[in-house]
Amino acid sequence: MTKRSGTRQWFKRHTNDPFVRQARKAGYRSRAAYKLIEMDQRYRIFRKGQVVIDLGGAPGGWSQVATEKVGKTGQVIAIDLLPMQPMEGVSIRQGDIADPSIHDWIERELKKPCGVVISDMAPNITGIRDRDQANAVRLWQMALQFALQYLGKDGAFIIKVFQGDGFEPFLNQLREAFKSVTVHKPKASRTASREVYFMAKNPKFRPNMVKKSDF
Repeated sequence: MTKRSGTRQWFKRHTNDPFVRQARKAGYRSRAAYKLIEMDQRYRIFRKGQVVIDLGGAPGGWSQVATEKVGKTGQVIAIDLLPMQPMEGVSIRQGDIADPSIHDWIERELKKPCGVVISDMAPNITGIRDRDQANAVRLWQMALQFALQYLGKDGAFIIKVFQGDGFEPFLNQLREAFKSVTVHKPKASRTASREVYFMAKNPKFRPNMVKKSDF
C-alpha cells in the first residue's frame, strides 16, 4: 500500500466514523469527547465544582466535556505541547508538564485542590513500534507523577495507555498508588486500536508527595 492510498483510506474511514459525525453535530472538537462521556456515565468521575487538569488537552474535546461536568463553579486547566484554541471556562497553557514554569503557572491558577487529572497524551508516532511504546510509557510515568502531585485524597486519574511492553508494570504501579483501578475500552475507541483507559481513584499517597523535581 502506498502512502497516498493509505491516507485516502484513513480519510474515508475518518469521515464515515459515526463518532466523528456525532462530534461535529454536537460541537465537540474531537471524537474523543465520547470516550470521556462514556467513562463518566459508567464510573461517575466528575462532580459539580471540581477542579480538573487536562494533560494533552489539544484540540479540546476532553476539556469541553470536563467543563460541562464541573459547571460554572468548577475549574478546568488544560496543558499541551500543541497550541489549543481558546475555550470558555478553560485556562489553557502551551508547554511541557516537565517544565517547572508550567507547575508555577498551575499553582497560580488553581483555585482549590484538584479533583480529577485526565490524560489523553500520546507520543509522536515514528512507525517503530518498540520506540513508540517506550515513548508512550515515558508519558504515562510523567502523567502519574503529575497526578500524585496535584490530586486530593478523593481524586481520580484517567489516562490513555496502549497495550504492549510496559502496560502491566504501569498497571501495577497504579494499583500501588491508588485504592481503586479499573481498565476500560470505550465504544468510541476503534476496534483495531491498542488503546485502553485506566481509571484510578483515591490516591494512597498524600497530595504533594511527588515534587516538581521528580519530573
